[in-house]
Amino acid sequence: MPPKRPSPPNGRPHALTPALTTALTTGLTTLLAAATLTACGVQPSGVIGAGEPPTGLTKGLRVYFVSAAGHLEGVSRPDIRITGLDEALKLLATGPSDAEQRRGLTTLVPQAPYDTTTDGTRVTLTAPDTTFSGNRRDDLINGQLVCTLARAQSSLHPTIRPDDVQVTLTGTGKPLGPYRCSQFLGG
Repeated sequence: MPPKRPSPPNGRPHALTPALTTALTTGLTTLLAAATLTACGVQPSGVIGAGEPPTGLTKGLRVYFVSAAGHLEGVSRPDIRITGLDEALKLLATGPSDAEQRRGLTTLVPQAPYDTTTDGTRVTLTAPDTTFSGNRRDDLINGQLVCTLARAQSSLHPTIRPDDVQVTLTGTGKPLGPYRCSQFLGG
């Protein structure tokens, strides 16, 4: 016959109190976390340098079209090498490919006489027969021009980052800008 266990003083079986339950749960959780962390095999190390984080726009020629939702969308042209900004403007005015059109892309930039001058990160587009304004439709046209020219300038001069290029638009009215492409993206 097994030995008889003494009864608690109040005659009821032993029960866990809420405080004891919380203490046991916290202790077990801490023990499991410590065991997991020490058993994972990852050794401590010092700070490891990885260089500068990536910033700005991706590399290569991109032409910016307008999506069906009314936003700018850059389309890569990896196989096209340009020798001047006028070539990028012709690509832009020609419009998206058939496949890109099926995706809802279009250009609002008309075929027109454009002239560009550059000085490093500064580009000036002159369109003598065009009036540039800030209404929503013109904002999309301006964005197409600014972003395409910024990417083209960077493509022509690889030491220039596209997001450093500033474009001024000059037409029949007051010049607009200088603008950076980032001012037209994300909306």
